[in-house]
Amino acid sequence: MENKKKAIAACSGMSPYGLVTRAVASDMVSESDNLISLCMGATSADREGFRDLIKKYPIVALNGCEGSCVNKILKQKGVEAAETLNVLEILNEEDLKPTDVSRLDDEGEKSVDAVKKRLKKVLRD
Repeated sequence: MENKKKAIAACSGMSPYGLVTRAVASDMVSESDNLISLCMGATSADREGFRDLIKKYPIVALNGCEGSCVNKILKQKGVEAAETLNVLEILNEEDLKPTDVSRLDDEGEKSVDAVKKRLKKVLRD
């Protein structure tokens, strides 16, 4: 991974896939000094400080599903994601199906690992 910081913008949706995106973002940021996470609620609400933050670093959008809300919110704020991952697609490819919107079970943890693996590849490229 480059030394330049990047931001991860995770889905904030109330689905198991949204939970997986947030867990991935949290894990990845805690494992690297070169990553920050963006709060999509604060970004959407145009909270002071976030207007500048979303333009400061290249953003990797982690969408929970095909709705691509993360990309849509960023676009509304005049920002394009540098990279986009659709967690639902990734997990379908891996035959993983998280089931809880608020707690990670074994399937949820496996899902987080699968998405982190894909995200690490994107960050290296």
